[in-house]
Amino acid sequence: MAAGWLKRMVARYFGRDGNEALPLYNAVVLRAREPHWYVEGAVPDTVDGRFDMIAAILSLVLIRLERESEGAALAARLTERFVTDMDGQLRELGIGDIVVGKHIGRMMAMLGGRLTAYRDGLAGEGAALDAALLRNLYRGDAPAGPDAVAHVRDRMRDLSERLAAVSLARLRMGELP
Repeated sequence: MAAGWLKRMVARYFGRDGNEALPLYNAVVLRAREPHWYVEGAVPDTVDGRFDMIAAILSLVLIRLERESEGAALAARLTERFVTDMDGQLRELGIGDIVVGKHIGRMMAMLGGRLTAYRDGLAGEGAALDAALLRNLYRGDAPAGPDAVAHVRDRMRDLSERLAAVSLARLRMGELP
């Protein structure tokens, strides 16, 4: 029993089969856990809020990877790593084998929706990204003050712009600007 747990933890944190996306995925999660998102940005510090923040940062990275044909393989591996992590998280929360697949399916649909919303929001005016954030990151409940949404919007736009300048090689190493 203990050996199985240890194998899962090693696989989760150190990767299986030399997963090239693990350093980048770990960087995404670390970026999503930065306190400013939850303090200045008023993202709910809940399981759902943390998922939403990971999905937001992951979306920015996937949008960046879309810009290069060589980024497709890394994007696929990064998405696989996300699924593996979410599967493990659900199991740690006590979700049973029978329904984990349904939850993962919903999470993937949510990620796809967020990817589209953030892509469109970043391409449009500030109001488009604000609407995407309110719907997806705050789940329709606007935070107390307008500064919170502005904080997240500005930080996401800044990260997106900085990601555009980072090489694919540096992203593979897990370097987020």
